Formats: sequence, structure tokens, C-alpha cells
Amino acid sequence: MGDAAALPDHDRGRAPPPPPAQGRGRIDLAARPGALNPGSWLEVFARAGEDVRRAVAPLSGTEPGRRGYSRGAGGDTTVEVDRSAEAAVFHHLAGLAERGERFSVLSEEAGERDFGAPYPLVLVDPVDGSLNAKQGVPLFGLMLAVLEGPTLADATAGLVQNLSTGQTWTALRGVGARSDGAPLTVLARSHRERIEVLGLESTPRALKLAQPLVERSHKIRILGSMAISLALTSAGALDVFCAPIPVRVFDTAASLLLLRESGGVATTLEGEPLDGLRCDLSTRATLLCAPTPELHAEALATLRAAR
Repeated sequence: MGDAAALPDHDRGRAPPPPPAQGRGRIDLAARPGALNPGSWLEVFARAGEDVRRAVAPLSGTEPGRRGYSRGAGGDTTVEVDRSAEAAVFHHLAGLAERGERFSVLSEEAGERDFGAPYPLVLVDPVDGSLNAKQGVPLFGLMLAVLEGPTLADATAGLVQNLSTGQTWTALRGVGARSDGAPLTVLARSHRERIEVLGLESTPRALKLAQPLVERSHKIRILGSMAISLALTSAGALDVFCAPIPVRVFDTAASLLLLRESGGVATTLEGEPLDGLRCDLSTRATLLCAPTPELHAEALATLRAAR
């Protein structure tokens, strides 16, 4: 493979990507001796998160942090704050590979990287909300997830970290969700006759397309970080989160695992399930998420009544 730790450096030539993932099938992570279990992956993610925070803190809202490189695998121009964050994550992943762990990585900036096996597949969004980071708006996050197969349903562990505050949400499939190490507590709904706080995806068109929900809401929050918005929805800080314009499924993997493990519900705006969607850099879907089935059902009914 060459120098794995150097792969995210956008000043160097990109290594050729591994073969496309279409033919991949699910595997049992526990079936291969020596493979990390999902809990061990979370430990790796937590250590990586500490280094990412140290890397991005002096860059957010600075001209050096906004320095542009080539276009990343996700389609956006990679800037220094993205590059530095990704390099910090890859430092830890390359260390695992050097110890003999076998896995693959899909990163928003570097794309696909083969560390010896198609699965586990590690998803890396080094700075979710990179426009906030570039502009010095203190709300942007790290998203890391590990999957045993190609779809959202295959996520076994996930971490979302607010890189400004350090607040960290984690989830293990079938085990539960946590916030800063404590079991995630979902806030009780404060008003039954309305949506107290509606979260929206951050493009201007979202306001118009989500108008039926906007009219039923007391307050609106547009945070600019999908991962953090969904993590806060998992905790009940947002009653409903709506992305009426299709967003990349890749960005949501860890947060949707949090939502599932805390008892929340996520579908498309048409009420279709998300679990079967592929976690790649091209699959997109609308999102309607809520911390409880009751709130989700009400939001879905509101949208359907307006059609």
C-alpha cells in the first residue's frame, strides 16, 4: 500500500482507490481472530478525536485554516482544517494497520483506502460542518463509524464529537447510546401541541420545502453540522430534524445509529426506511428524524397533510 499515513496529504499525488465496493457482502466481525470488536473501535475513535481537536483548534476561523487544496472525494474543496483533521484520524488508522488489523476506510476527503480487507469499513468525516470551521463559527464536528457491511443497518459503532466543546456522543449497536460516557438521556417533550424546536438542514431552500413543519414550530435551529444536529435530536434537544433536500447518507451513519439506540426514529420525508441505503459518497436521501416515535409520527402526518 505504501505509506498509509501519508494518504490524506493533498499536496501529494493521490493513491489509486481500491476496487469499487459494489460486490462487498456482510461479514461477522467476531469471526476473524484478532479483529477489533465495536467497543474497541470506539476506543480508537475517542483517541483520534482528541488529536483532531488539537489539530483544528488553532485553524478554525483563520486564513491558514481556509487554505484550499484539491477537490476531496466528497466533491468539496479540501481546506487545511479538513486536511489536518483527516491526517490526525489516519495516523491512528495507519497505526492499527501496522499492528496487523485489516479493514478499509471511506473518508470524505481521501476517498476509499484499502488496509487489507473490505470490512470492517471505517467511515470518516473529519470536519462535519467545515464551512462553520472555516468561518470561525464554533459548531462543527467529527463523525466516525464502523460498518460490517455496505448499508446504514450495518453500522456497529459510531462517534460524533463537537470539536468546539469536546462533547462526545457514542453508540454501539444493540448496546445503547452515550453522551460523554454516560447513558444518553432523552429529554421529555415540553409541549404536546407544537414542535418546540425544529432543526433544519442549512440550505435556504430547506426553509421553504419544510414550511408545513416550520409553521407548527415554536423555534427553528439551523446548526450547519448534520452529525451534531442528529446527535442533538437523539437527546431530545431538537424535537424534529428535517432535511427536505437529499443529503449524503455517509454523513449520517454515526448519528443515525445514536438515534436508533436511543429510541428515536429516522425515515425519508415520505416515511420510507433508511436502513437499506448504502453508505458511500453518492447515495443521498431526505431525512425526517425525531427522538420518539410519537414526534416522528406527528411530523410525518404534518408533511403528508400539506401535500
